[in-house]
Amino acid sequence: MYEVALAKNGYEDPTASTGDTRGVEYQVFARVTRLLANSNDSAPDYASKLTEALHKNLQLWTILAVDVANDNNELPAQLRSSIFYLAEFTRQHTAKVHAREADTKVLVDINTMIMRGLRQTQNEASET
Repeated sequence: MYEVALAKNGYEDPTASTGDTRGVEYQVFARVTRLLANSNDSAPDYASKLTEALHKNLQLWTILAVDVANDNNELPAQLRSSIFYLAEFTRQHTAKVHAREADTKVLVDINTMIMRGLRQTQNEASET
């Protein structure tokens, strides 16, 4: 019976408990940032874990860049431009990390800054 309940819960509406858009965005950033921050260069599987973290981070930033480049995006033009710039910077910095010319700290810092902004926006929205 327990397995049936688990299976049923696994196929229920995935959007039911995700919360608002900013909260979901925050969760995605938190998950990806945690992967980047937890890349331990002394671990035996460091290269694969780092590659996975960098790939997921780059995917996230590519999605953001495509979204803000869309003419239908309703964010202010300056904010859209800043997000697009950060996406491009992230792409370039990721290449440097792959080449062992840089580390992930800058990527973690950028994501953390975005998470703070999302949290602040979320808090402001809940106050109104």
